[in-house]
Amino acid sequence: QVQLVESGGGLVQPGESLTLSCAASAISFGIYTMGWYRQATGKQRELVAAISSGGRTNYADFVKGRFTISRDNARNTVYLQMNSLKSEDTAVYYCNAGRSSNIYWGKGTLVTVSS
Repeated sequence: QVQLVESGGGLVQPGESLTLSCAASAISFGIYTMGWYRQATGKQRELVAAISSGGRTNYADFVKGRFTISRDNARNTVYLQMNSLKSEDTAVYYCNAGRSSNIYWGKGTLVTVSS
């Protein structure tokens, strides 16, 4: 059974940094595009960043220059380094794995940015 387990969320102040991790199991991790999505209260889930099996990255405009997605295929893990966090970054962050019609989601980790 495929599992994606996010970790690293928490409460931080505006301007601070946080790194999220997503560990995958029972999946051929290296061939999947991995992504981070987020969903704020009352809003739709939206793409934050994605990284292809070949390492190509894609970012939402609202995080460009602040967030960095990376992957470690040896550890079956994808990361999201988040810098200069803003209050509007507050959301549940979800890990996603996708390849063709195979799409998997983690349960999410809450990031709260507040002073």
